[in-house]
Amino acid sequence: MSNGFRARHLAIVGLGLMGGSLALAMRAHSDRISGIDHDERTRLYAVERGMVDCATDDLFEGVNQADVVILAAPVRVIVEMLNMRIGSYLRSNTLVIDIGSTKQDIVDAMASLPIGVNAVGGHPMTGKENGGIEESDASLYRGRPFVLCPSRRATPAARLHAVSFVETLGALPIEMEAERHDQIVAGISHLPYLLSATLVATIANQARDDDAYWELAAGGFRDTSRLAASDVTMMGDILSTNTQAVATLLAQFRMQLAMLETLLIAGDDHRLGESLQPIRQARKEWAQQYDSRT
Repeated sequence: MSNGFRARHLAIVGLGLMGGSLALAMRAHSDRISGIDHDERTRLYAVERGMVDCATDDLFEGVNQADVVILAAPVRVIVEMLNMRIGSYLRSNTLVIDIGSTKQDIVDAMASLPIGVNAVGGHPMTGKENGGIEESDASLYRGRPFVLCPSRRATPAARLHAVSFVETLGALPIEMEAERHDQIVAGISHLPYLLSATLVATIANQARDDDAYWELAAGGFRDTSRLAASDVTMMGDILSTNTQAVATLLAQFRMQLAMLETLLIAGDDHRLGESLQPIRQARKEWAQQYDSRT
């Protein structure tokens, strides 16, 4: 873990679960933390518990003296801020890092920032089922991958500074291009959400005629349907900014499902088993690797 990072004035735009957890994790590494959020109750909560030194709903007031600014808002809100106004509020040499779930649109928008403002796209691969500042956890980022996607406004020094920030959180920095990031998360995050939602929709339709579907549902259904409970507004924001990558993987998924359907209907148990066995092995190998990292 890096011990060299220190912010003179850290500004966090968005004090939900992710922004609140950042404030807690960076409390000992920042001389001053300001929070920017539109919700008065959230601002009061953050100040009363010492998560931030001050909180405001005025973006200029919150960020204009900061040397590090974290954008912890929905993707489309971040893009709007970058395109419309925040650049004119920032001092030269300010480091801007976002933590949005998709990266290409944000990194493209970062190019519109004034020369002298350094910007790096970020996506911490962590979270909780329940959001809100009350769920904030200083250890949320610890040991988790944190993807960094440098923009055209990122100098080599800024990239190192961003890596140091991530290491100070206790997270694991991974640099990659924004396009590659979006393709990967389409498969490991966005596609699973749509499949989970489709599963729940299918069972809900069946349960209209037979309540036993819900009565008998247990661990397997719970595990595979968990993502369907995600916030719809948040997921809509994510999917709308990664449409092409998700659509491509949905087409591949349909092909895989159609192949298994064909074998099932044909009663070809041998070939069905041959098809499922390497899938089982791939899942087991991934789980072993994942468990060794956590």
